[in-house]
Parts: sequence; structure tokens; C-alpha cells
Amino acid sequence: MANILRYNPADDAFDDLFRGFFMRPVRFEGQPDVHIKVDVSEDDKAYTVHAEIPGVKKEDIHVSIDGGQLSISAEVKNEKEVKEGSKVLRSERYYGKVSRSFTLAQDVDDAAAEAKYDNGVLELRLPKRAGSKTKRLAIK
Repeated sequence: MANILRYNPADDAFDDLFRGFFMRPVRFEGQPDVHIKVDVSEDDKAYTVHAEIPGVKKEDIHVSIDGGQLSISAEVKNEKEVKEGSKVLRSERYYGKVSRSFTLAQDVDDAAAEAKYDNGVLELRLPKRAGSKTKRLAIK
């Protein structure tokens, strides 16, 4: 008699979820390891965000604010060429995009927000939106 097995599509989904989970991402020699490292502080009126994005031009940095959701992304471009005389010995290029998103506890007044980029550090001053306090409803 033949063995009959029950097919469960959830088993395949579970296997696909963990396939490659223990593998490290591919990284080539000389490729920069760029991550956006963030420090967030707050006072009564505003949030202050310091994001380290070294080696990126300020024109390649994009910041978007949607309520309390903050997204920072940057395009990383690295070109290196080693020449000897008129002959190219080695040429290396790396292009990529890094991003970081997180939610702040209170909505931000995006019209009054300020951004400044100096020496690889992006500084954001994000004023809190007035009147966005949580309201507790009484249940009748």
C-alpha cells in the first residue's frame, strides 16, 4: 500500500521564512559598511535627532515626516580608481541606499522642522505639534 501524506501549504511558508536566516549578507572587499546611527532626545517642545551618515553628500539625503513617523534615507556613492600612468590598474564602485524609519511618541509640526548637515552628521530639530495630546474617553 502506498504512503499518503497530507499537504500543508503552511509548512512551505514556514520553511521559506527561515531559508537563508542564518546566512550573512554578501559583502565585497572594499565595500563601505554604511549604516545610519541615530540619537534621539526630547524636551517639552521638540525632538532632536542626530543621525550619522558619513561620506554622503547632503543632496543625497532625504528626510520625510508623516505625523510621528520619521524616515531618513541616503544614497551612497563611492568611486575609487587607481591609475599608473595612463593605464587603469583598478577601478572600484559602490552604489547603494540606506534608510532608517521610526515612530516618535508625539506628532511633529513638519512646517517648523529644521535640518542641518555638517561633517557627516544630520541634525534635525522637530517641534512637537500642539494639541496632539491623547484624549481619554469615558465609557458610558
